[in-house]
Amino acid sequence: MSLRVGIVGAGSIGCYVGAALAMGGADVSFLGRERIAETVAEHGLRISDFRGLDHHIPAARLCFYTDIAAMGDRDCVIVTVKSGDTAAIAADLAKVLASKTTVISLQNGVGNAAILQQAMPRNSVLPGMIAFNVVQGEKGCFHAGTDGEVIIQDAPVVRELAGFFKASGTPFETHDDMLSVLWSKLLLNLNNPINALSGIGLKDQLSQRAYRRCLAASQREALAAISAAKIPVQKLTAVPAQWLPAVLSLPDLIFKRLAQPMLAIDPLARSSMWEDLERGRKTEVEWLNGEVIRLAAEHGIPVPVNERIRHLIQLAEQGGRRDYRAAELLAAIRT
Repeated sequence: MSLRVGIVGAGSIGCYVGAALAMGGADVSFLGRERIAETVAEHGLRISDFRGLDHHIPAARLCFYTDIAAMGDRDCVIVTVKSGDTAAIAADLAKVLASKTTVISLQNGVGNAAILQQAMPRNSVLPGMIAFNVVQGEKGCFHAGTDGEVIIQDAPVVRELAGFFKASGTPFETHDDMLSVLWSKLLLNLNNPINALSGIGLKDQLSQRAYRRCLAASQREALAAISAAKIPVQKLTAVPAQWLPAVLSLPDLIFKRLAQPMLAIDPLARSSMWEDLERGRKTEVEWLNGEVIRLAAEHGIPVPVNERIRHLIQLAEQGGRRDYRAAELLAAIRT
């Protein structure tokens, strides 16, 4: 019998991950909103990436539900809801999951697995992360436009998942120190609000020095807080995490020569925060810059850049600007 996997929160990341696992032969059931359920019922589910992957699953072969009770028979449940919805979905899952079901968090932020574990003390809950961006297109299409891997806390069921990811070519790793991995991923995700405020594609945004200097300033503050908390950082890109602010601050010509892998991005790629603002949804800024602010406060470290970026995103959620030019945004976060 194939591993029975449930995707809880089948949005951009959930649909992509679930389809990639199904492509490898896993028995996948999706749980998502009515809007996406209707879309995939009409068009099926298509995943693609910047490397050339293009795979379509017909609607007749999809098990897409809107009732959480459908997750009750799953061997493994992967949670991909927005961080703000974690506590609510955890309470619902606790009512339907058997104690043998493994729960995996593939969400932004650093504390979601702990919230899930508190609600489901009988279950094994594993933290994980995804280092690439997925954007939802039309007619059930989900496109991964940047490089990166899926990393999950090592466990037997996780090693089984690794085999199912191979068919799609999705890079996959296990790790023993996921707290370190999650904070290292958060450093990269600090570009999400920068991209959302720029209003342009990730590749175009990262090609402009002033935008990169915004990200570098945010990362410097985050690295200071992480260091004070004695959390090691992992190398998730071609550039070691501690070097990121310096490399990002280089002039454009030098940056493009030295950090070419960082620009291996599909021109269509956008951040998930840009997508949230585009669709009128609340963002995860509290679980990105907000996490930096909270960790820094514990150690008495000022982080004015992250506070300012959080404020600008909060304004954008209320209809404020999200078309800052590079020099404008750099000036704004220095205010």
